[in-house]
Amino acid sequence: MTSLASTAAPPALSVTPPQQQPQLDLNLRLICRDCKDAVPNIVEDFSAGDLICGNCGLILGNRIIDTRSEWRTFSNSDDNSGDPSRVGAASDPILGSKGTIDSTIIGVRDGGTGRSRELHRAHLKVIGQKGEVALLQAFKVIQAMGERISLSKIVIDSAKQLFKKADDERLLKSKPTEAIIAACLYIACREHSVTRTFREICALSKVSKKEIGRCYKALQPNMEHPVQQISLDAYISRFSSSIDIKADVRKATVLVADRIVELGTLAGKSPITLVASCLYFVSCLSTDPKPAKLIAEVAGCTESTLKNAYKLLLEVKDIIGRDLNLPHGLHTLPN
Repeated sequence: MTSLASTAAPPALSVTPPQQQPQLDLNLRLICRDCKDAVPNIVEDFSAGDLICGNCGLILGNRIIDTRSEWRTFSNSDDNSGDPSRVGAASDPILGSKGTIDSTIIGVRDGGTGRSRELHRAHLKVIGQKGEVALLQAFKVIQAMGERISLSKIVIDSAKQLFKKADDERLLKSKPTEAIIAACLYIACREHSVTRTFREICALSKVSKKEIGRCYKALQPNMEHPVQQISLDAYISRFSSSIDIKADVRKATVLVADRIVELGTLAGKSPITLVASCLYFVSCLSTDPKPAKLIAEVAGCTESTLKNAYKLLLEVKDIIGRDLNLPHGLHTLPN
């Protein structure tokens, strides 16, 4: 009988795992240098732009950037748009999705090869028609002019909306753009009761008064809100602050202007002429009289116009000048 020899299993080979190289921890960890806590309590104060230790209150960094979303988003929103983030310039509600005020346009100068001109045309097709580019340029001019005379954002935006309406409806297609912009700024100031005179707008835009007046009359029937009549008090307050007139003189000027309106002495005169003449009248009764030339320059009228209106005030000085409580009497008024 033949016996079968059992086959022995080969000996197992011992495999040594390769030794892992120690890796450096490159993570930056911010630890308070006073607390020196291994698990720091760091608070980001985005309103102040500071990194603050929540335990001791030490400021660890400043001028941090707020990376959060600029507005709230909701999970059940109807649109499928992603979370808005800080990319590009702020959107302009007046332009909508057409562009922003900071949009750039490809130039056409490239040394005569013609490539830039082709890119310029293609770019205009992508971002919109040439009319939209002209609208962007007009908005830049309105923004710059409004900032030069210290207009608020709401007034500048109203001027932009009015210009866009005039451009969309072709209300003033034969008028120069500079005159339309000036008229829109003046109407926006009147709508928000901002004391900016017609002469100021003319000097700002370098456009003739007659041309702006034509645009103003053409835009009036298409305005959404009626033009507000600016009160005399607003003009008096602005002109007085420009030439450092005291509060008691300003108060007396308001009283004199109200009496002149009741009497109708300067009926038919512009409000600026009325305010300037009343301001000169009351200033002559104070301890610090202002020259007529200075008041006329601030008010935006001629010195002769002011003095002619002042002569009419002298005819009723006993009525308008009573109980003003000023240092000098009515007999000291210059003729």
